[in-house]
Amino acid sequence: MTSLLHPIGTPAGADSEMRDLLLGAIPALRAFAYSLTYDLDRSDDLVQDTLVRAWTKADSFARGTNLTAWLFTILRNLFYSEQRKRKREVEDADGAHAARLTSLPEQEIRVEMREFQAALDLLPLSQREALVLVGAQSFTYEEAAEICGVAVGTMKSRVSRARGRLIETLGMNGTEDIGADALTRAALGGP
Repeated sequence: MTSLLHPIGTPAGADSEMRDLLLGAIPALRAFAYSLTYDLDRSDDLVQDTLVRAWTKADSFARGTNLTAWLFTILRNLFYSEQRKRKREVEDADGAHAARLTSLPEQEIRVEMREFQAALDLLPLSQREALVLVGAQSFTYEEAAEICGVAVGTMKSRVSRARGRLIETLGMNGTEDIGADALTRAALGGP
């Protein structure tokens, strides 16, 4: 077994370059993990487990390919494995208890973010995941499809349905309503 390890117990394929790449991917991993869990502690644990798994399996990463996509695939697989284990656990599924413990936001942007978060929460997990990968993480449809293990057409469909549901749930007229409000757009000289 020691023949697979480098000196001082470093796994095969793990080196300072890999370490730097993993460290650079942490912000994107944290954002993706949070979009799946909506829990900072759980998402940090998920990122840590992902980094440990990637470090110990560094030799299975094909250098020159998309490291972030590989890490997102590991994170996603860990998340779903965790979900299967948690099926028998009883949690505050509807958030009623947690809602009683929080105070209402005072600033308009916080209210809008909470509305957006609530609308995002209503999406099926597959659509939410697709929207976060393509919309928030800027993966191509092809990369997101590979991460989720689905066809590119399925990914495009999920993103489209997710956007449509968000627009409907938030009472918007279309994608032009997303972003700065009309007054801000006018002040900035936009349409």
